[in-house]
Amino acid sequence: MMGRVDSMTGKITDIRQGLTSKDEYPSLDEGDWIDVEDRLILPGLVDAHVHLNEPGRTDWEGFWTGTRAAVSGGVTTVVDMPLNSIPPTTTVNHLEQKRNAAQGQCWSDVAFWGGVIPGNQSHLKPLVGAGVKGFKCFLIESGVEEFPCVTEKDLHLAMQEIQDSSTVLCFHAELETGILSASTITSNPTLYDTFLSSRPQQLEVDAIRLITTLHAQYPSLRLHIVHLSASSALPLVRAAKASGLPLTVETCFHYLTLTAEHIPHGHPEFKCCPPIREESNREELWQALQDGSIDCVVSDHSPCVAALKKLDTGDIMNAWGGISTLGLGLSLLWTEGRKRGISIGKIIQWTSIKTAKHASLDDRKGAIKVGYDADFVIWDPDAEIKVTKESLNFKNKVSPYEGLTLSGRVEQTYLRGHLVYDQAKGFAEQPVGGIL
Repeated sequence: MMGRVDSMTGKITDIRQGLTSKDEYPSLDEGDWIDVEDRLILPGLVDAHVHLNEPGRTDWEGFWTGTRAAVSGGVTTVVDMPLNSIPPTTTVNHLEQKRNAAQGQCWSDVAFWGGVIPGNQSHLKPLVGAGVKGFKCFLIESGVEEFPCVTEKDLHLAMQEIQDSSTVLCFHAELETGILSASTITSNPTLYDTFLSSRPQQLEVDAIRLITTLHAQYPSLRLHIVHLSASSALPLVRAAKASGLPLTVETCFHYLTLTAEHIPHGHPEFKCCPPIREESNREELWQALQDGSIDCVVSDHSPCVAALKKLDTGDIMNAWGGISTLGLGLSLLWTEGRKRGISIGKIIQWTSIKTAKHASLDDRKGAIKVGYDADFVIWDPDAEIKVTKESLNFKNKVSPYEGLTLSGRVEQTYLRGHLVYDQAKGFAEQPVGGIL
């Protein structure tokens, strides 16, 4: 495949299929010709679920470190969640504070989600006008006081406000019903089973039942389930989709690659909410991806300072719940996917094309097409990478993947035609990412 990029706009101007040589383009300078040999050219990934945490919790993660980690893994666009920054992205003023903090720091392009919290419904339309790609809310406490969960009454107010817009409302779909038992509370907090039993699949089932019931009352509004982990909720998802409701669903790299049976006790680096579940559950998620019940795959990169992970005590119950994955997702998914006969083309559907569509970026991102941003990745599917602490590019180098050997490696990442990461040489001299 041969392509041309406009150096001024960073847009793809021409694509030609088949093999070609530089001799056919004598006007090109040597530095403007890229020969990928037997490697693959992939569209840049669009990670539609990332917590960059700046401003306010930049010691957890920030635009500089988070977007460097992204491009090292072929992610050319991230969509930042409205928490855990201070302030959260729940008003236009807060959005501007976040955009100002991001200026000059972004190695990938960055877009933003807004947040729905109790009482902020009057801010939602202005946020849409200011450019947020949609909204996220929690049906269970988020873990940070600046972003409280919503009630059914709050959701009616928000959905009435935005139902006639082209935006999307995303749900952290766990519904607190008092199901946490006394026996769980008093169980050993270092045992992964203790944590797993505290967040059973039923929390997700109950939440998605509420969401789909509400959706029938606001059928023109796009709704989206973030980080689905419970396969038992899939019948509700399939029924809603079959009825014609505009519902989409994502799952995460960690739910597709890790299993509860293999998580050692006393290792809070594996904690996330909802939790990583059993092997049988993982296989049902893979099947749902393949049949279209689940639409896309994201990282939910949610880091924190090491002290909050309680690594010294192994206290899983009281550790921060979040897994750091930026930079590893494509290799993780390829490592597991090829065992199941999944093509790299299908993986790009889940991580680029459909994530771009979900975030309303599919007019310029997620595919290699004339008129689109020249965001692409040179990918070696046969290379291996060993995950070490030193190889991690995000700020707090705590990862459940440390020590694994993964298949597939990003050799180079280009953002709007600019080389921003080279596996052999490192990062470009300056970031060129923009605010979308």
